[in-house]
Amino acid sequence: MRRDLGFWGLTGIGFSNIVGSGWLFAAMYAAQTAGPAALLSWIGAGLLCGLVALVMIELGASRPEGGGTVRWPLFANGRLVGTVVGWSVLLSVGGTAAEISAIMQYTAHYLPGLYNGHTLTLAGLALACGLSVLLTALNWFAVKLFARLNTLVSIFKIAVPIATVLALIASGWHSGRLTDHGGFAPYGYVACLTALAGGGIVYSVNGFQAPLDFSGETRKPRRTLPWAVLAGIGLALLMYLALQVAYLFTVPEHLLGGGWKGVSFDSPFGQLALILNLHWLSSLLYADAVLSPGGSAYVGVAIDARHTYALAKNGTIPRYFMKVDEGSGMPRRALVINLVVIVLFLLPFGGWQDIVSVMGDMYLLIYAASAVAVAVFRTGPGGTAGWVPGLRWIAPLSFVVASEFVYWSGWQHLRLALPLVLAGVLLFLWMRRPGAPVIEDDGAGPRRSLGAELRIGAWLVVYLVGLTALSWLGTFKGSGHLPAPYDSLTVAAAALAVFFWAVRSGVGQLTAAPQPAG
Repeated sequence: MRRDLGFWGLTGIGFSNIVGSGWLFAAMYAAQTAGPAALLSWIGAGLLCGLVALVMIELGASRPEGGGTVRWPLFANGRLVGTVVGWSVLLSVGGTAAEISAIMQYTAHYLPGLYNGHTLTLAGLALACGLSVLLTALNWFAVKLFARLNTLVSIFKIAVPIATVLALIASGWHSGRLTDHGGFAPYGYVACLTALAGGGIVYSVNGFQAPLDFSGETRKPRRTLPWAVLAGIGLALLMYLALQVAYLFTVPEHLLGGGWKGVSFDSPFGQLALILNLHWLSSLLYADAVLSPGGSAYVGVAIDARHTYALAKNGTIPRYFMKVDEGSGMPRRALVINLVVIVLFLLPFGGWQDIVSVMGDMYLLIYAASAVAVAVFRTGPGGTAGWVPGLRWIAPLSFVVASEFVYWSGWQHLRLALPLVLAGVLLFLWMRRPGAPVIEDDGAGPRRSLGAELRIGAWLVVYLVGLTALSWLGTFKGSGHLPAPYDSLTVAAAALAVFFWAVRSGVGQLTAAPQPAG
């Protein structure tokens, strides 16, 4: 792979991956949950994501590699953890398919007949497949061209929200909104935490890790990657805060008779624009509703290819797919197989769309595995780059935050997603069947016995089973047997215990003498 990416290209990748179509709705949902205090929720989300980002920045600076988020868990915790995490990332290709499906739903505003209210129609499926081919083709050439095109898309994705904020404020500003209609926190400050999770704020800021998967294609990664990741988060956070302020101060007074909970739009900023006679802005917002997820899908296709390339290096999928084209420096075989997977996820099979909708969330598992990896590398042989001070406490806190992110995604998602991720254990056992090909150069060190690998990676299985059980017991669409806030506190305590187990296990496998293969 060619090291052609610089600061602005990486920042554009991070920003475009964070900002999809969700910005059109997040301000309304946050205000419904917490009122004006939602501003605090946005700041909290930025701080939490920044904390997780610090861990991944240290990894990217220490071990820059294409698809690094898939490789680091293998290096730190062995082949069972590497396979299960890699399997979850492979499933998260469904998140890119979901973005493409969302584009079709928005496009149906202009071309009726693409979406029947539940699934894509035959015409919608054909157009979605065509778009998937186009996004793959745009990724076919050198990474420098990809970065330039994405930067142009990112500029538009910044310009439209800025135009929205300025136009709304200029046309419909209402003073006193931070104190009227129940005050700054009409539903209590605890609602800020609810908005953080249930209001979709965390997931609006999610996706900041994208530049790390291009660390193997970055010029001077130790200098460039950290600032690019933080700049992507910072730009997105500033944009979301500005949009939240614009929403709070421009909702018409007559709609607030029932408080912020009573304000509901199908398309918040689009309808606000129409109420304020800003028809040009409404048209621009509907166009951006197609372009924003399109930009995210464009980056998603590129990231998926790096993941597939890394999975082939891990040996999770055939090594045929780790081939990099010499002329362009692109993993073209990985792009092709991902195109096939995306199209399969788009097919409207019964119940298939339910699975597609949750798979994007399982990339959150990477955050937890990365927190363990950085602690293992810091303690084990070789150390880390030392770019981020305070890793001793940042790593366990980041693991807890990542665990809460997974838990907050809710039982309706996790009841499908976590069992599917656990199927990665079966994949690992199949890869270790008698007579299976032996891959010694995957980066995980000497081949160990099956029993040793199971002991080293047992923490991840316990962790996933525990999260599934707590999700069912808790209050995020679960049974409610474990009330709030004790459910989130229990998740935090359990996560800390698993973290120290995982680090001890990882350090042990890095320093132990090689064991005979089984």
